[in-house]
Amino acid sequence: MNALKKYFDKIRPNFEDGGKLHAFRSVYEGFESFLFVPNTTSASGVSIHDAIDSKRIMSFVVIALLPAMLFGMYNVGYQNYLAAGTLASASFWSIFGYGFLAVLPKILVSYIVGLGIEFAWAQWKGEEIQEGYLVSGIIIPLIIPVTTPLWILALACAFSVIFCKEIFGGTGMNIFNVAIGARMFLFFSYPSKMTGDAVWVAKDSIFGLGNTLPDTFTMATPLAHLAQGTPMDTSVCNMITGLMPGSIGETSVIAIAIGAVILLWTGIASWKTMLSVFIGGSVMGAIFHATGASPIAWWEHLILGGFCFGAVFMATDPVTSARTETGKWIYGFIVGAMAIIVRVKNQGYPEGMMLAIFFGNMIAPLIDYCVVECNISKRAKRSKVSE
Repeated sequence: MNALKKYFDKIRPNFEDGGKLHAFRSVYEGFESFLFVPNTTSASGVSIHDAIDSKRIMSFVVIALLPAMLFGMYNVGYQNYLAAGTLASASFWSIFGYGFLAVLPKILVSYIVGLGIEFAWAQWKGEEIQEGYLVSGIIIPLIIPVTTPLWILALACAFSVIFCKEIFGGTGMNIFNVAIGARMFLFFSYPSKMTGDAVWVAKDSIFGLGNTLPDTFTMATPLAHLAQGTPMDTSVCNMITGLMPGSIGETSVIAIAIGAVILLWTGIASWKTMLSVFIGGSVMGAIFHATGASPIAWWEHLILGGFCFGAVFMATDPVTSARTETGKWIYGFIVGAMAIIVRVKNQGYPEGMMLAIFFGNMIAPLIDYCVVECNISKRAKRSKVSE
């Protein structure tokens, strides 16, 4: 790393004002700040000093996402070999290798398109490149089916970066979660590629790994069975471990729980927001089950679909969620409750977490405003009483 640091210091003059590559200064600073800890400090106007910055926060979140990503790769291969009937003769590495090769292009496309736009936008505006897309770039491939075409994924990444982030001012200024924006774009623009029974299992062999399945092969998710009124053929064990059809990174409760522990231990995610999402989902799930509107128990709603993934990695986004302490409880409860409402009452859309988080992002500023105004009103009344 010392040699690389010396190389960066050597070429720095080329990117400073007057240098032959000064137009690409933001690109240079972006790579430098990503690889090394900046040695620059604020000269004045600083009132808060902290050892953590946005780069470290994003790095911790990416680390927390790794268990879900790695298991998702394995599950992609597992579902392919299971569908072909060759699971018994397949090794762990052939299963994981196939999933790795199927998922890796999606991660690369997400980062190349998203970071490319962020680099270009920073150059155009003459601003520093921000690290916000480091997390979005890995979340987006994890919340889509494995069969999603790469060109559609590229369009979704471009749309979400431009219209859900950059037009609001960049990282920290957006009101909607970037990954949710990409998911909604895909769902409403290309619904046949995001839902149905034909999108959850990879059907082509890759470099000799995996199996080629018929184009007509289908496999429904547990929530799809629930929406169609047919019995679910997935065991509780598979629901928890994640060995079932679904979006790439959303199936394993265990892998997501590991990520949740990392986020809570580092203090990056709010335990109040995370817990209240599960409380809201539990309450609505219990109500629907008690009234006969849902045939499955309340806890099954929590471990199916993208509920856990959304509650841990997306609803807790510190930028787009509520920021007041009381508001976090309200925001999380609304997100969890609405996810189950959409899931149970909208038979055409068996998964409700995406719309629930989008709606929660929309009303989060209103929730914070109402909480602050309520506190101001209470303090004003106390001051009058004391007088």
